[in-house]
Amino acid sequence: MARAPPPPSSLPPPRRPTVVLLLGLALAFCLAVLSIQSSFFTAPRLASRLDLDADEVRALSGFQSRVQQCVARRGLGLTADIIDHCKLVLKFPKGTNSTWYNTQFKYFEPLEYNYDVCETILLWEQYRNMTTVLTREYLDVRPDGWLDYAAKRIAQLGADKCYNRTLCEELLSVLLPAKPPFHPRQFATCAVVGNSGDLLKTEFGQEIDAHDAVFRDNEAPVNKKYAKYVGLKRDFRLVVRGAARNMAPILKGSCNAVILKAHGNVLHFWFSQLGRRLADEVLIIKSLTHKEINAVIKELPNPVYLFQGIVLRRGAKGTGMKSIELALSMCDIIDMYGFTVDPNYTEWTRYFSPPRKGHNPLQGRAYYQLLECLGVIRIHSPMRAKRVEDWSDIPSREEIRTAHAAAFRLKRHETGQSDQMGPFSNCKVWGTVDPDYGPVSGTPDMSETRKNSNYKKWEVLPFDSLRMEAQEHHVQMGGVSLYKMDGNKLDDLVCVRHERSSS
Repeated sequence: MARAPPPPSSLPPPRRPTVVLLLGLALAFCLAVLSIQSSFFTAPRLASRLDLDADEVRALSGFQSRVQQCVARRGLGLTADIIDHCKLVLKFPKGTNSTWYNTQFKYFEPLEYNYDVCETILLWEQYRNMTTVLTREYLDVRPDGWLDYAAKRIAQLGADKCYNRTLCEELLSVLLPAKPPFHPRQFATCAVVGNSGDLLKTEFGQEIDAHDAVFRDNEAPVNKKYAKYVGLKRDFRLVVRGAARNMAPILKGSCNAVILKAHGNVLHFWFSQLGRRLADEVLIIKSLTHKEINAVIKELPNPVYLFQGIVLRRGAKGTGMKSIELALSMCDIIDMYGFTVDPNYTEWTRYFSPPRKGHNPLQGRAYYQLLECLGVIRIHSPMRAKRVEDWSDIPSREEIRTAHAAAFRLKRHETGQSDQMGPFSNCKVWGTVDPDYGPVSGTPDMSETRKNSNYKKWEVLPFDSLRMEAQEHHVQMGGVSLYKMDGNKLDDLVCVRHERSSS
C-alpha cells in the first residue's frame, strides 16, 4: 500500500540567496560605479600624459635623424642605425680591420656599438653645470664624505676609512681648495690635446694655441721640437697617479727626465730658468694622492688639484675622456686633437714615443663620433684637416636644448618623477656653506718655492674678473655648486649653496 505524501508543513523551505552572495553582488556594483567614475576623471589626464609622451618621442625621433645624418657626413665610413627614439647602433663598414684582441674575454673588438642617445645627452649636458675638482665643501656636505669618500682618494692610507680625520686632512690639504677654483663657461674655446701619433701628420700647433685654454694629458711634452704639431700653450694637464710622481720633469717638457727628488733650492733655480709661464700650468690628478706625490707638490709652484667626476664604464675610456669632462665643466666649445679617430688605425701610437698597447681604437672612435654629433666636441684629425671648417652638420644648440628637454621629461615620466626642469632637479644631497668658508689649499711645511709662487691664483680669483658668460651663469645658478657623487647616475648630485649664516 503506497505511503501518503507528507503534509505541506513538513516540506523543506525553498532555497534563498545567501548573505555572502548578496554582499558580493553589492561589492561588484560599487566597484563598477567607482571604475566608471575613475575613468571619467582620469581619462583626460591619461590622454594628456600619452599626448605629452608622444610629443617627446616625436621630438627625439627627429633629433635621432639629425644625429644619423651627422654620423653619415662626418663619420668617415661610420653609419648610425636608429632602433627607436633613444637608441641607435653605430656600425663600422664591412672589411674594417679589427686588430684589437681582448685577452680577458677572448674576442676581437666588435664593429658595432649600441648607445642610448637620451641618456648620453642628459649626462654630457649635465657636465656644463658641474664642478670637476675635489673641494673641501664637497667632503663636508657629502654624507660621510670625510669618513668614507676621502679615504678613497688617498693611497697607502693603511685603512679603508678616515677614522683619523686629522690625518686625512693633512694628506689632502696640499691640493684641496675650499670651494671650486674653476667655473662653468669660464672659457669660450678650449682645445683638448691627446697624445696620438696622428698629431705628427698635420701641423695643428698654431690652431691649438689660438684657444682660450688648452688641456693636455699625462707626460706629453710641450717644447720647440713638437711646437708646430701640438702647439706651446699649456693651461691644464690631467695626469694619472703614475705620471703625478713625475710632475716636475713633465712640466719641464721632457718625457725622458728622471723622477725629481724634493730639493727646494734646486727646484727654485730650475723654475726660475723656465719662467713663470710653466708655473701657471694647472695639474689635475685623475685618481689618488699619497705621501710621495704630496712631497713633490710641496716643491712645485703650480696649482695642483684632484679630479672629481664619474667613472665612465662605457664608451671611450682613459685620461682623454676625463679631459673632455674636465673641459666641458669650464668651456663653451671644445675642439679635440690627437685622439685617433680616422679609419684603418691599427696600432696605438704616441707622438713622442714608440707604439705601445693602449685603448681600443674602434670603441673610442665610435663614442667620440657620437659626442661630436651631440654637440659636445668638435673633432680635428689628419683626414679632416683639408675640409672646410663647416659645423652645420652638427645639431645646433637650440636643437640640442630641445632634445635634452624632451629626453629629460620622458625619462622622468618613465620613473614616475616630477618633470619640472631646472639645474637642481637632480640634486640628491643639499648643503650650505658660507661664501668666505674655508682656507685655500696648502700646508705649513710647503717649500719657499711654493709659498712664494702664485699657485693659489684660481682659488682667490675675483668674481668680477671672470668672463661675462661665466658671471651670468653663476647668477642664474644662484651661486650653487654641483658635484657628481658616484657612477653614471643622473640624479645623484651633491649641491652646495653659498649663503651667509643668519648670525
